[in-house]
Amino acid sequence: MLKEWVKEEKPDDAELSERLEKARQTLATRQVTIKEKNLPVLVVIDGWGAAGKGSVLGRIIKNLDPRFFNCETLTKTTDEEKRRPFLYKYFVKIPKAGKISFFDGSWMDEVTYSKLAGKIDDKKYKEYLTSVKRFERQLNDNGYLVVKFFFHIDEKTQRKRIRDLEDDAYTKWRVSEKDKWQNKHYEKCMDVYDEYIEATNQFVAPWYFIDSSSKKWAELQMTEILISSIDTALENAELHQKAPLLQNTFQLKKIPYLKDIPLDKSIPEAEYRVELDKLQKRLGELHNELYHKKIPVIIAYEGWDAAGKGGNIKRIAAALDPRGYVVHPIASPEPAEKARHYLWRFWNRLPKDGHIAIFDRTWYGRVMVERLEGFCSENDWQRAYNEINEFEKELADWNAVIVKFWVQIDKDTQLARFTERQNTPEKQWKITDEDWRNREKWDLYEVAVDEMLQKTNTKFAPWYVLESNDKKYARIKALKIIIKAIEKKLEDMDKDDK
Repeated sequence: MLKEWVKEEKPDDAELSERLEKARQTLATRQVTIKEKNLPVLVVIDGWGAAGKGSVLGRIIKNLDPRFFNCETLTKTTDEEKRRPFLYKYFVKIPKAGKISFFDGSWMDEVTYSKLAGKIDDKKYKEYLTSVKRFERQLNDNGYLVVKFFFHIDEKTQRKRIRDLEDDAYTKWRVSEKDKWQNKHYEKCMDVYDEYIEATNQFVAPWYFIDSSSKKWAELQMTEILISSIDTALENAELHQKAPLLQNTFQLKKIPYLKDIPLDKSIPEAEYRVELDKLQKRLGELHNELYHKKIPVIIAYEGWDAAGKGGNIKRIAAALDPRGYVVHPIASPEPAEKARHYLWRFWNRLPKDGHIAIFDRTWYGRVMVERLEGFCSENDWQRAYNEINEFEKELADWNAVIVKFWVQIDKDTQLARFTERQNTPEKQWKITDEDWRNREKWDLYEVAVDEMLQKTNTKFAPWYVLESNDKKYARIKALKIIIKAIEKKLEDMDKDDK
């Protein structure tokens, strides 16, 4: 695409100035409309070093209200970000509804540079391309406008600009070794950029090439394209509510329906004490290995109210070094969380490699409470099964251990526990009116949970049902499952090292 691109003819100075003044005013007006319509806009700016990306961005934002946009420089990955999944540093910076985020540099720069520098093989490169396309599609499906620009200059122009910048003491700092390497290997870089752009040029997030031969001309091109893209997005604002439901491409494992799972399993008190002590010691040992081998672990808990999630989590956490884990109790989203992609708040809570994150309630709220309480459209929750599988695949590709628990009890057990909580002063804080309301929808929730289990029980992120009529039995089972999953990951890594 880049190699075959034919530049638009540059207008004369008078026309350029006239169009640019009009475009600046129009974009400022559109910014108000974006805020009013709650449209989140993500503008990605990539291109050749010394192509003027920063200068043009500075000219564009000068005419905008600084309260409703932000700029993110993403050309370098920090040590902290290197300990997170590939998409982490980008996902956590996506804009709120009604705001514009300008990304100076993006996942394109990271992926193409990694390939050019030989840091990733062809398999990992293809994985990254798949991740990028999923990410951009998910943003679009959830109401985001994604506009991607590539600032283009030829090899000779780039070389001259680099020299001019280096000759000035005040601009020398703007030239990096990467820029000079890029110019020296211009044709090689061109091949990789062209391949990447071709692979990631999607209808939902197309690429736009900017002729960067002059700053004013580049500003006009970018501004007019932004205005056109915003106008189209505003006209089609309802389309994301009808985003196509994609076929699941991940292998699913069979899992029984809740009604078919016997709940009569229990463990004697004496055996429970012995097993708990043994398993907690083993998990503590494994936690040390996880840290040294930089393996992240994500443990997700869902289940009925009063099923025993809290007590289960407490026994897991008691075995761990407190410096190496976090428990995330997930409640209703805060306003800043509601204003973004529903997975944003979970990306923000992912652990560093070598650490453990335990989620008390999870991203599966999208296909349970949000589905049944009408907090999202039917298309939203139907689409979420595939989006969640994609999210968990990102975690698996990051080499994370993923363990998902559904904590299962029957209706009679729940009623008995609700009644006990209500009649016991020190436990009354555990029972709310919402718990009783949810109980009235037990049958509807069971249908939703069964569908969730069937559609998201993947090989890389399987579900485990904890029979919790006997809480102690469920605690021991959870510990055994977590230990087994971690031991398998360590064993697999040892095989790969040999």
